[in-house]
Amino acid sequence: MQNKFEKVLMPLAEKLSNNVVLRSLRDGFLIITPLIIVTSIFLLIGNFPIPGWVEFWTKLVGPQFSVWFSAVSNSVFSFTGILSTIAIAYAYGKNRGLNPIQAGMVSFISFLILTPTEIQVGKQTLSAINLQYVGPNGIFLGIIISLISVEIYRFAVNRHWTIKMPDGVPPAVTQSFDALIPSALVVLAFFIIRILFSLTSFTTAYNFIYKILQTPLKNVGISLPSALLYNFLASFLWFFGINGPTITNSVWEPIFFVATQDNMKAFQNHLPLPHVYNQPFIDIFTTYGGGGSTLALLIVVFAICKSKRIRELGDLAILPGIFGINEPVIFGLPIVLNPVIMIPFIACPVLNTFISGVTMSLGWVAKTNGVSLPWTTPPIISGWLATGSWTGSALQIVELILNILIYYPFVKMLDKQYLKEEKAAAEDELDIDFSEV
Repeated sequence: MQNKFEKVLMPLAEKLSNNVVLRSLRDGFLIITPLIIVTSIFLLIGNFPIPGWVEFWTKLVGPQFSVWFSAVSNSVFSFTGILSTIAIAYAYGKNRGLNPIQAGMVSFISFLILTPTEIQVGKQTLSAINLQYVGPNGIFLGIIISLISVEIYRFAVNRHWTIKMPDGVPPAVTQSFDALIPSALVVLAFFIIRILFSLTSFTTAYNFIYKILQTPLKNVGISLPSALLYNFLASFLWFFGINGPTITNSVWEPIFFVATQDNMKAFQNHLPLPHVYNQPFIDIFTTYGGGGSTLALLIVVFAICKSKRIRELGDLAILPGIFGINEPVIFGLPIVLNPVIMIPFIACPVLNTFISGVTMSLGWVAKTNGVSLPWTTPPIISGWLATGSWTGSALQIVELILNILIYYPFVKMLDKQYLKEEKAAAEDELDIDFSEV
């Protein structure tokens, strides 16, 4: 049975993780993740979840307090569509063997070509770009633009449609002329695309993608069944030694990313948070101590286990586990190919997803505000900071206790098995063969 699963899953997982498009999406989002985390910290400080915080600083330094911190967070959050386009094109161009800087630049220009540059204010038409086109709402369009523009660029490069400069010309000049015809082809293609959309009822590519693709896809992707499926697959794949989140993130990451940005934008503007299911929800409220919520497993180990093997592993793994690093447990216990521990390993994240989703949807627990915390932030602190409410920490404590109860019988069973093996090994050592003495 196991071999059959491996035969089906391993090639599929390998195919997904090596797919150049999915890999480029993941790499592209990773490029801008540090910026999002850093600017999230500014957003958090500017709106720290303590009653009277903003009022205190406003009285002390003046009304510019909020403006200072908003300027930093706006520098990224209002332009995530553009930033995603450049970063994904950079990663995709690099993975396709092209000059990544040129790939990022042609994609950026293509995005601007398709972006409306006029705003109607009363009876006046102003030349300006509405931030709604370049922020979170522009991410899906940016993904499509980055992939298409790089493919057009690659098409020209592969056919050697480049201008060759004579020997002796500086490399920077040569590279610039090499990019001339491929870049012109990309610009021409998106020029035509803009004209074609202007002739339709959508009028812009942005309206078309937003209505036809982004809104339906986002609605499906950020639902409870979708989040449950995400965590089931992410945990299930670990059984075969496959890093589950690496695979599932390739598919879900763009959707969760957009939902996170929506919540962050709403939080910044003191508006109701629109989404329950986003990246902070997955990172902070579905697993504790890493995939499979193994922090609960380690707590059970310290509470009841007598096996030397498990206790020593617990000593090594508890500190990294508090900060969400659980590779020592996954490979040391092990969890990989261990059908006994795999049951709670899958059940805990799925249960946490369900409880968190339902309680947040009902308004019993505050939704995540979109602030991106470092994934190593320990539970209880992360719950408070991610929601700005004590209810986030309380939910984490309740789920951690439930996870401990779920892990308890399985860890106890494993402890008995290991104790038996250790006892047998000790008896073997004492069983001296005197004929050989």
